[in-house]
Amino acid sequence: MGASYLEMSKREMEIRAEMARELTSPCELCPRRCGVDRLSGERGFCKTPSRALISSYNLHFGEESPLVGTGGSGTIFFSGCNLGCVFCQNYEISHFTHEATEVSDEDLARIMLLLQEKGAHNINLVSPTHVVPHILSSLSIAVEKGLTLPLVYNTGSYDSTQTLGLLDGIVDIYLPDTKVFSSEYAEKYLHAVDYPEVAMDAISEMYRQVGDLVMDDRGVAIKGLLVRHLLMPDDIAGTRQWLEFIATSISPHTYLNIMDQYRPCGEADRFPELMVTISPSQVREAKEMARAMGFDRLDERDISRLFFLLNR
Repeated sequence: MGASYLEMSKREMEIRAEMARELTSPCELCPRRCGVDRLSGERGFCKTPSRALISSYNLHFGEESPLVGTGGSGTIFFSGCNLGCVFCQNYEISHFTHEATEVSDEDLARIMLLLQEKGAHNINLVSPTHVVPHILSSLSIAVEKGLTLPLVYNTGSYDSTQTLGLLDGIVDIYLPDTKVFSSEYAEKYLHAVDYPEVAMDAISEMYRQVGDLVMDDRGVAIKGLLVRHLLMPDDIAGTRQWLEFIATSISPHTYLNIMDQYRPCGEADRFPELMVTISPSQVREAKEMARAMGFDRLDERDISRLFFLLNR
């Protein structure tokens, strides 16, 4: 099974890219609908100009096992973000865009091809929501030059279904993060009061496009949905509510990564309630809750295997 976009004509891909680019002038690419004219260089909430900004790219071995395989996930970290998470673990990347590298669509295509040459199993687009036009345009270029790897859309889930619709038949693997479930917390910690509703709609659309995760005989992801949920202090994340939503409205066969690596980052020190780490008992209870709801595909990180891959 090849990447889905290989079945799409160059003309259709170019049309999708143009439709996405039109959404940036005035910008309605994401649910914020800033209305700035990004084509002329104006910057909205995400602080991204007319070209994409990249912080780094490399083979990444810290992702979920189906993404890493043996060759690693070819990650491209885009700078800027349409969320304002005060506890962001990539705070510098998301907020300080002046430290990023501005790239053309041709440059981005070359990066994709380079990661493929290095042996990546996929092209992992980290924080891609605000640069969808650039991704589509560069993909058209990269495919002509031999790109065949599946695309991973690695997002905070603050995505509009309109923009996601342009990715139907192009993205093979969706990797959304489920953050807070309360509108109050969403406004306070993400600067996005409508985050819960937007994220639920977005994840539903992602699942409609790709379904449950499918892997090859090596255990490497080919197509489907993986969902991340970051545990937070005092259950600020709303773990039970998110698990119930995924189990009942998406699928109990969803590949689920309950993440325990929360640590106070960014501006978390402004909020005493965020200056707490996650306890082993909280992790254990969350996983037991997931299993009780019928989830049968929980990500279990193999630390010894990760150490081997990083040091081979």
